[in-house]
Amino acid sequence: MSVATEPVPPRPGIPERLSRMIQLQTVSAELDSRGPDAFEAFVDLLAELYPLIHEHLELERITDFGLLFRWPSTSRSKHPVVLMAHYDVVPVDPSDAWTFPPFEGRIADGWVYGRGTLDDKGPLLVTLEAVENLLAAGFTPARDVYISLGGDEEVFGEAARVIAQTLRDRGIVPWLVLDEGGAIVDAPLPFVAGQAAMVGVGEKGILTLRLTSRGDGGHASAPPTLTAVGRVSRAVDRLGPRTFPAHTPPAIARMLGLFADGTPQPARTLLRVLSRFRPLTAQVFAALGGEPAALVRTTIAATMQDGGTAANVLPSQASVTLNLRIALGSTVAATVRRVRRRIGDPLVTVEVVEGSEPSPESPTDNTQFALITEAVAASHPAARTVPYVMMAATDSRHFHRFAPAVYRFAPLAMSSAQRASIHGVDERVEIAELERGELFHRTLLQRIQ
Repeated sequence: MSVATEPVPPRPGIPERLSRMIQLQTVSAELDSRGPDAFEAFVDLLAELYPLIHEHLELERITDFGLLFRWPSTSRSKHPVVLMAHYDVVPVDPSDAWTFPPFEGRIADGWVYGRGTLDDKGPLLVTLEAVENLLAAGFTPARDVYISLGGDEEVFGEAARVIAQTLRDRGIVPWLVLDEGGAIVDAPLPFVAGQAAMVGVGEKGILTLRLTSRGDGGHASAPPTLTAVGRVSRAVDRLGPRTFPAHTPPAIARMLGLFADGTPQPARTLLRVLSRFRPLTAQVFAALGGEPAALVRTTIAATMQDGGTAANVLPSQASVTLNLRIALGSTVAATVRRVRRRIGDPLVTVEVVEGSEPSPESPTDNTQFALITEAVAASHPAARTVPYVMMAATDSRHFHRFAPAVYRFAPLAMSSAQRASIHGVDERVEIAELERGELFHRTLLQRIQ
């Protein structure tokens, strides 16, 4: 079996293919107003751009927005691989100033610009490119390969959930699940130089709570001591950064230990100490605030508020919406209990709007993680492959309840400015990175045993 070691020049038009994907405005949050036309056009476009995939792989339509391809292997007795991506995107704020129109798919100076180039049409494209190229070479994988594509990830839709449940109902337990998530980044931590491939081995849970309080309405000229707005505001004030204790997940300790290797002194000693003494790491990261703190504790943020009808009228009801990201090892129920205890006010109602449990951690000492590491070495030789915990949600959360090895990684180098452009302004991907991403997936598929 030949194994890819060099990037294969892509078929003419790889940036043009991504550009055409970007031009289709598959904005899932605007489905009610736009209708499904762009989504159906995207499905048709995939058939046009990847004829060998549609000729040789079995395609099953699961829900209106779920596509499940199956690539038969040389051995049906082995557990399969599931490669995931989504083709819906988030809306664009019309007031934002983009360098190029967000849905033009402009190709300029070695880059493709547009909404979805990084999240998640670029990663989707490099997956399909690899499969199409391997089919053209007559390759057959050692395990069945499923390609799971969803069109409603950005609105927490059901496509991926139903696909996962469908496979589970059929008794299919994936050997490896790989979805979007981390990326190739520079200087991932202070004092850590060079590139790192950040592979998400788990993701935090998501919880949306609504706090509501009632009070006496009336004229604002003679307010009571505590109004509905004041009561719910007091509840929010009681939910500070220290609401939830800090704990260091094993993945973060492992990440720090790997970063220590090759890092010069004195940072090497610091990283090794932090990797070995997880309670200390939790306290240090919590004190740093921001992203480091979010890695070691459940976070809570007030995101919306409502109440009142006029500037001079006391509202009889006020509410605040909270967004929480639940740390690995905790649960939705335990998080809600702690919020209620910290508020300590029976006149504030705590309502669960939606909740998703955090994932377990997938191992890093197994063949699957080693395979990802090998594929990174082929596509991005200078990058160290390390585990981390994702703070955002992915469709792969629907697999982690029954699949033992679920990882979240997009094989594209992304600068801090690029990462900030995801869901933001001037989202863009370098064409050279699309070639490297294709090599990553081609290597991974060829080396599966």
